[in-house]
Amino acid sequence: MKNSKEIKRARRHAHVVKKLKKGLIDVPRLIVKKSNRNIFVSLVDDMKLKVIAGCAKSKKEAEAAGIEIAEKAKKLGVEKIVFDRAGYKYHGVVKAVAEGARKGGLKF
Repeated sequence: MKNSKEIKRARRHAHVVKKLKKGLIDVPRLIVKKSNRNIFVSLVDDMKLKVIAGCAKSKKEAEAAGIEIAEKAKKLGVEKIVFDRAGYKYHGVVKAVAEGARKGGLKF
């Protein structure tokens, strides 16, 4: 059984995804997932239900992960995205990933 912290985050994430998918299906989602040591960033195409790009870095390199995913997105011709924080609060490493993606040239 999951602990209550994971259940609450999953509930928040479901609510956020439900809001994001209204009218924004043609724009890829940038998803952030955290573990104790690492941060995983994926670019998902909701039309095809496929991951088009992704990267994994340590939490210390969260901004670098954002910049790397932005470079991969640019190569694929993606400039505009929707940021999906996966139920996490927008601070710390999640905020660093978003700022790195913005520095890389992605528009939210």
